[in-house]
Amino acid sequence: MSVKSILILFLLLTACLPINPARPISTHANSTPTTAAAAANGDETVYLPVVTRSPDNTPGGDLIQPADLTYLGAFRLPGGDDPPQTFAYGGNAMTFNPDNNTLFITGHDRLAWGALPDGNQVAEVAIPIPAIAANPADLPQATFVQDFHNPLAGQFTAMEEIPKVGLQYLNHPATGPLLHVAWGQHLQPPDAASHGWFSAGLDAPNFRGTWFIGDQDLYSTNGYMLDIPAAWADAYVNGRYLATGRMRDGGQGGMGPTLFAYTPWGAGGAPPSNGAHIPETTLLLYENVANTPGVERSMNGYQHADEWEGGAWLTANGGGTAVLFAGTKSNGVKYWYGYINPAGPAYACVDAHVTDFITCRLADGSACPPADFTGCCDEANGDCVSYRGWWSTRWDAQLIFYDPADLARVAAAEMESWEPQPYAVLDVDEHLYLNPPVWDEINLGWGDQRRYRLGDVAYDRENGLLYVLELFADGAKPVVHVWQVN
Repeated sequence: MSVKSILILFLLLTACLPINPARPISTHANSTPTTAAAAANGDETVYLPVVTRSPDNTPGGDLIQPADLTYLGAFRLPGGDDPPQTFAYGGNAMTFNPDNNTLFITGHDRLAWGALPDGNQVAEVAIPIPAIAANPADLPQATFVQDFHNPLAGQFTAMEEIPKVGLQYLNHPATGPLLHVAWGQHLQPPDAASHGWFSAGLDAPNFRGTWFIGDQDLYSTNGYMLDIPAAWADAYVNGRYLATGRMRDGGQGGMGPTLFAYTPWGAGGAPPSNGAHIPETTLLLYENVANTPGVERSMNGYQHADEWEGGAWLTANGGGTAVLFAGTKSNGVKYWYGYINPAGPAYACVDAHVTDFITCRLADGSACPPADFTGCCDEANGDCVSYRGWWSTRWDAQLIFYDPADLARVAAAEMESWEPQPYAVLDVDEHLYLNPPVWDEINLGWGDQRRYRLGDVAYDRENGLLYVLELFADGAKPVVHVWQVN
């Protein structure tokens, strides 16, 4: 595999909260047993979620709690391994199609400089009954409804270096069934329009776009998408039925997940003109490192190595609700910009050449001791054991829960955009396979330092089914985990 092929792994994602779940300490190494494997070994360890507050004053219904999610199992994705028409090194974006009871998922990511210009193709798959298995090879496999197509051919060509993609299916009477898309890249150009739409019939996409989300920082807008329940959108955000956001590591888009509501059509369903700045309503936006050198006005427990890669607006038949984000939460006692230290996960290894920001911090956001800033390798000499990036002494795969009433207060200017905090967290590591190709560990890490655990999520609102991508679970392919929301 080429270095450029490995680079796409940077796309892969994950999740955040100030405190760790109340569960036994685990290494989360690649050999960590899944639920089925643990049962086979007689391991009856119970993982308990932490609920940080109860829905005591929430207007409009109860809050969905972690205990309301029941794990059903997982399934594999179909197809071979030849790019670009493969899910290997893919899974950047996923959305549920309630009209077909299917999922749209993106495949192998584009590679910059012409290496793979037709990556991030989209396929639609039928959803099998999920199962619990110790080996991903034993999971049921989805089948294609629409094979891979390239509906974004010729679009977003200025953003192909480690692309970031969000998708949301919406069949609104004004427009008919469409796939709304957000597109960015790791190092974001400041003036590249990031949003559009295309037809759910992938062989005739009829792409429309590209647009900006207001005047928001592009690092805050183009990583994931979700739909907003119509009644809530009508009541609080002037009928803006789509939401988009992005969490960029290093705090460049905001120190926590972000969310903006918008509607990209006018009278009769007409799309905005190319380059338009679509009006938006801010629902969640933390402070940006461009404005402060400190960790402040952030999500509680925020660390610069946090990864939030997907979001969903949950509603349950019993009236419960929550806004959920999925990702890989840095819960380290320290985190740093640099490399894995071969001496072990307890030790930092900063890029000693970077001096324009604090490259190592403790969990409380303060700077690491001076000894941690000496570095431990030099990439130019080829003696680093990992790729450069944000690393932590520990990551955990998590789902975090926000109260929609808080977001309504932000929309009404009754709360600052950085004031809402997660009210609960669910650690899902016990269900993961963490089974990447060994040659990808130089980018992904290993053990407690395995990053990019979770990718995008999708929600079947009618049946209360939450779909969550685990990245690099079936070799280079993701698998889809499923929870019932009660």
